[in-house]
Amino acid sequence: MSATHPQGRPAAVLFDRDATLVVDVPYNGDPEKVVPMPGAIAAVAAVRSAGIRTGVVSNQSGIARGLLTRDQVDAVNARVDALFGRFETWQICEHGPDDGCRCRKPRPGMVLDAARALGVDPADVVVIGDIGADVGAAAAAGARGILVPTPVTRAEEIDAAETVAPDLATAVALALGLRRAEPRRSGVPA
Repeated sequence: MSATHPQGRPAAVLFDRDATLVVDVPYNGDPEKVVPMPGAIAAVAAVRSAGIRTGVVSNQSGIARGLLTRDQVDAVNARVDALFGRFETWQICEHGPDDGCRCRKPRPGMVLDAARALGVDPADVVVIGDIGADVGAAAAAGARGILVPTPVTRAEEIDAAETVAPDLATAVALALGLRRAEPRRSGVPA
């Protein structure tokens, strides 16, 4: 396992896929419907230009629900790689919410597996996502989570998150130590 990057930067940044990297299209199996979130390509490029490894951790319960095949999910992920540049690891949970697996966020399995695949310590990983399950998985794995809320993010998820950023560019700046988190008005530390 590797140590923390120079200047206190993480060794890896893991991104949620839907509503973080790309516009959320529920149960999307069509690569043609993949549209990057505003600023997402530049944000990922900033992580890579800092020499930090990248990966994706994504719940895809549509497979368990019979709404998607793994091949369709892989085709969508290949389109994301084509738009953003290749991510070094893709961790996908194919299970439904009631399956009790170890990988479905907020459980830590995908974050731990991504860290292992990248050869880094989970403590040297930042996970960026749009809902509480994303930052919950980070915390459960011993990683750092940064929440980038969208209109579907619940208020209690925002209040519970240790670090919240208004957009992906700010989240990346926080992850890279280029910007400090501001104190939270709700009393929850930033």
